Amino acid sequence: MANTFRVLTFAAEPNSTSAGSEYHVYTTPASTTTVVIGLILTNIHTAQVTAKVLLESDTSGDATASASQTNNIGAGTGSGSSNDNTTAVLLNDAPIPVGSSLELLSGGKVILQPTDAITISCSVADKLSGALSIMEIT
Repeated sequence: MANTFRVLTFAAEPNSTSAGSEYHVYTTPASTTTVVIGLILTNIHTAQVTAKVLLESDTSGDATASASQTNNIGAGTGSGSSNDNTTAVLLNDAPIPVGSSLELLSGGKVILQPTDAITISCSVADKLSGALSIMEIT
């Protein structure tokens, strides 16, 4: 298994503020597991903006719960069965002041399975710049 470190940059995204116009920063390729090391978002606008970061996943979850667990899968059902992943909000409408950057996931890691994607949106079109640092395991 090869480990490849990568950085993915974007200059001025997303190009629209309408629903469904999120910028797809990264999608995990087939036969690859990705470790997200960090994400930096920079406000390149002349006023404060807000940012949203999503983890879009359609892969199957591997966690199962015992009958006594009620807080980690199946929306607290404790069903003990595997569930399909959905979209998770990693950051929701976080304000980024003029000339500032916001660093996400610097201490914690997020694991992406094949087809999982990281997307961003912003309150103002074309006003986020940034970098995503990852390690791909193939």
